[in-house]
Amino acid sequence: MSELITKGKNAKEASYELMNISTQLKNDALKKIAENLVLHSADIIEKNKLDIKNYMDKGMGSQMVDRLMLNEERITSIAEGVRQIAELEDPVGEIISMKKRPNGLLIGQKRVPLGVIGIIYESRPNVTVDAASLCLKSSNAVMLRGSGDAINSNKELVKIMKMSLAQAGIHEGAIELVEDISRETASQFMKLNDYLDVLIPRGGAGLIKTTLENSTVPVIETGTGNCHVYVDEFAEIEMAYSILINAKTSRTSVCNACESLLVHKNIKDKFMAEAVKRLKEKNVQVRGCEETVKICSDVIPAIEEDYGTEFLDLIISVKVVESIDEAIKHINKYGTGHSETIVTESYTNSQRFLNQVDAACVYVNASTRFTDGFEFGFGAEIGISTQKMHARGPMGLKELTTSKYIIYGNGQIR
Repeated sequence: MSELITKGKNAKEASYELMNISTQLKNDALKKIAENLVLHSADIIEKNKLDIKNYMDKGMGSQMVDRLMLNEERITSIAEGVRQIAELEDPVGEIISMKKRPNGLLIGQKRVPLGVIGIIYESRPNVTVDAASLCLKSSNAVMLRGSGDAINSNKELVKIMKMSLAQAGIHEGAIELVEDISRETASQFMKLNDYLDVLIPRGGAGLIKTTLENSTVPVIETGTGNCHVYVDEFAEIEMAYSILINAKTSRTSVCNACESLLVHKNIKDKFMAEAVKRLKEKNVQVRGCEETVKICSDVIPAIEEDYGTEFLDLIISVKVVESIDEAIKHINKYGTGHSETIVTESYTNSQRFLNQVDAACVYVNASTRFTDGFEFGFGAEIGISTQKMHARGPMGLKELTTSKYIIYGNGQIR
């Protein structure tokens, strides 16, 4: 607990200084981070190799090594991402509104940082740099708690970033790494209310669930994505095939990938057999309802659990629905509030889908794979929020800020 308190105090102290630093100084620090990451890439790779060795020695297999691995090309890409964040518009200090009251008071709202952001995340060490850079640009201090799989990589990355902060003249407490990777410390981190203003979990459903159930710090929930493609009776067929295959197979291990296909009964005979064929050509295992199995006998019969599962794999659940209303009801029951799409040429049905589907991102005639900070024009993102608080959908710099009222008077008393 002593490590958490020491680093929490440092981060809190840094957060007060960050409120007052200029955009230019933040950008200079970000550019220095990018420069030093490339300059010290050999040191990063050496520590990363140790993490990979430790991971393999545990007998974990090679399935997650790609997410863990850093090489010169990836470090260069991470550094370029930091430079891009430096080029983004600074949200801090924006005057959101300003109105004059009858008594002469000018009452406005100003965008300000959240303060100290805690981020708890899994294997990928690139998150360490992405998260720290976004927090710095939005004038927030950050406490990072990564997984044990990447601890040596994360230590080296944070060491380099702290060195860069010092070179730029910024309080080094702006970026802190929790080096104790025990579960007990993770639990204590979730209750660090004296120092953390908000906690953001980035990872799988298990991590997010644990954080939500155990944190006393306010949590911005990110990401599990049980996303659906609904092919309406008025869909353009070739467009539907294209969207389905892209949403499901372009990258299966991400939260904006399609996990379930819904097909209107009036189009099932025209659409289903070819859709299943194209999915299988991409090595996708199809688990379907009774109607689907009748059309495609080689489809695995789906069970209830399949419709509520985020597979993150080459597996998809399929269901024939009676109507758009049933499709919407199904999505709102089994979806995770992430990204949903309808393929239709009907304006009426598209508007009903947009209005009634309860998700952060709702599409008409486009792949769910566009739910991404870069694709939305925000630059980098801290994650995809599936909650309904101030941040929903891709979380860019503005979502890492809050607002406060600023009031100008000239002697008014009440």
